[in-house]
Amino acid sequence: MKQRILPFNWRERLENTEYYSVGNDFILLEKPVITEVLDYPFKLDLMISILCLKGTMKGSVNMQSYEFQAPTVMVVFPDQIISAGQFSEDFSGHFIIMSKQFITDMNVNVRESLSLNFTLRQKPWIPLNESGLNALVRYFGVFKEAIRTTENPYRMEIVKHLTVAFLYDLGFHFNLFTVKDDKLKREMLVEKFLDLVQTHYKEQRELSFYVDKLCLTPKHLSKVIKEVSGTTANEWIDNHVTLEAKALLKSTNMTVQQISEELNFPSQSFFGKYFKRCTGMSPSEYKK
Repeated sequence: MKQRILPFNWRERLENTEYYSVGNDFILLEKPVITEVLDYPFKLDLMISILCLKGTMKGSVNMQSYEFQAPTVMVVFPDQIISAGQFSEDFSGHFIIMSKQFITDMNVNVRESLSLNFTLRQKPWIPLNESGLNALVRYFGVFKEAIRTTENPYRMEIVKHLTVAFLYDLGFHFNLFTVKDDKLKREMLVEKFLDLVQTHYKEQRELSFYVDKLCLTPKHLSKVIKEVSGTTANEWIDNHVTLEAKALLKSTNMTVQQISEELNFPSQSFFGKYFKRCTGMSPSEYKK
């Protein structure tokens, strides 16, 4: 029987950290709980918004490296694969953490409310001007005040409604930053392709599947993906598969055979050859 272990149990870090929360579903932090660099990717089971007030931060989200300095806001969604960020010594920021269940219970399409597009997928953070930063910081203060009012029986409902407003305000700021020009249609195509890959990469590794879904020719899709993203369509598919494999190899006790089955390879041998072609080493070598 396959055993699944969370790649990184960030909740353990809260034991020695001051935080504000409503159960385990909505948590506010005023300093990072992961400060060391981890040499393997891991998957988060939550949504996190980071308001960088001072200093710098760097890391990676879904294979895309980032490095930014204050004032900035960054959004990471559940099930995205990240490497832990490095924070400068003078870093100061606010962290707003929401569980998957909390997001589901709000009954709002988070991705739609943030108007996610190719720009955000490629760069899941934006710089903020003074008014934008102050607006988002005010939300953090209101969240904190609502959480502290423990005697209020409607505390969770209040936090949920505040969160919906916060997410739409985030979407407003991301939209302001997004450049809308003649490239938009091409970028939207890339966004649709990447959404399909993220949904189906465990079952579908052939480009023909995505071409059929998008009703395009392989040549046209490949050309647009490469020109807009700088990465080929096949590389995007391979990267999703191998990144998931790396996370499972490093952060779970699943065997290579079990991971092969999880990713729907016809055999462990086929998985091993695929992984080595993409990474230059066998699954067992990477796990060690």
